[in-house]
Amino acid sequence: MFRGLVTIEEAKIIINQNFRAEPTGVEEVRLLEAFNRVLAEDAIALLDIPPFNRSTVDGYAVRSEDTFGAEENKPVKVRLIGAANVGEAPKTSVKPGTAVEIMTGAPMPEGADAVVMAEDTEQKGEEIYIYNAVAKDENVMKAGSDIKRGEVVLRTGQLLGAREIGGLAAIGLDRVKVYRTPVVAILSTGAEVTEPGKPLPPAKIYDINAYSLSAAVMECGGRPLYMGVYQDDAAEIENAIRQALEMADVVLTSGGVSVGPKDVLPKTLSILGKPGLIICGIAAKPGKPTSVASINGKPVFSLPGHPASALLMFHILICPFIERLAGLKPKENFKVKALASTKMFSARGRRTYVTVKIRKDDSSRLWAEPVPTGQSGAITTLLRADGYVEIPENQQFIEAGEEVQVNLFTRTQTPIW
Repeated sequence: MFRGLVTIEEAKIIINQNFRAEPTGVEEVRLLEAFNRVLAEDAIALLDIPPFNRSTVDGYAVRSEDTFGAEENKPVKVRLIGAANVGEAPKTSVKPGTAVEIMTGAPMPEGADAVVMAEDTEQKGEEIYIYNAVAKDENVMKAGSDIKRGEVVLRTGQLLGAREIGGLAAIGLDRVKVYRTPVVAILSTGAEVTEPGKPLPPAKIYDINAYSLSAAVMECGGRPLYMGVYQDDAAEIENAIRQALEMADVVLTSGGVSVGPKDVLPKTLSILGKPGLIICGIAAKPGKPTSVASINGKPVFSLPGHPASALLMFHILICPFIERLAGLKPKENFKVKALASTKMFSARGRRTYVTVKIRKDDSSRLWAEPVPTGQSGAITTLLRADGYVEIPENQQFIEAGEEVQVNLFTRTQTPIW
């Protein structure tokens, strides 16, 4: 029987008081291996970008004052003395009355301060006729105009995606310091659970939780370490958790935390190390059996066996903790307003989370339709639900047609219904 249930807010406080939610270390990796890692130090440019004045068009590098007065019916004539190519240092200087042919991206030759576009010119032998005057720096990207030497390009804590890695490459970095990725050991318990990929024996179900939770860990910036499926045997589970604690920063279990005779996890967690269980049940529905232990400073989060309940409690309690271990600022899921399609009831004295699917009607109004979660291991909840509606402990129900806030499961973009 669960004693001393804590609220969701109290559970968050206890977790923060018992564990340091900060990166566990820093490592240097090759830039090509830095995708989806978190920068551990400011990235500072050691050179100007671009490092030289360069042309932004194909045309002729000139002294802008030599083009003054040029018009369609009154061209200015200059003498062609050479060419500036991409990837090569200019070999010719521009002097009064001369021009150098130049390609887009090529360095500006000494003496030139502007580029006349090719379409505004006409070449006749060694002479170039200019039909449109240019101002100083026209069609020229100046050195340091994109990034200046000494500028902070990316700051500590930045998640490195494709654009950020491109920016680091632009300033010449091939290695970068990032926060160490937290390792999260994941193990499933239960005599009825077996691993996917094998024929399903009688009276067995495939392990959903280890796979959905592993993906959720990766979404939060962690690296999952799958430890396998274990029967409801105290000695076997104790040995598995001890191994997991040696190999990982966080241990995540599912199943075996209720009050049945085969739910051995609470007793096992109490003997693994000090102080042992710090949370044994949360005043929430679903997710009441959720327990947390501190084993010699390392956290063990034990979630219910019900897949939807396990994933929901992971997102509410554990994901923000893993994000901080990875050096990330915890992200909030998207939220949308919708109308309750039916009356939604709460569990007395417990924070209630009603999983819902979003539907848009002909008037473009959004409706939140509850997805049943009653049967243990219901797969449809995972596949059909778009998010959840939260009902406080002191509220008995939500009326049909009442506006509600739906916390979406997605953290990347708002779905379009």
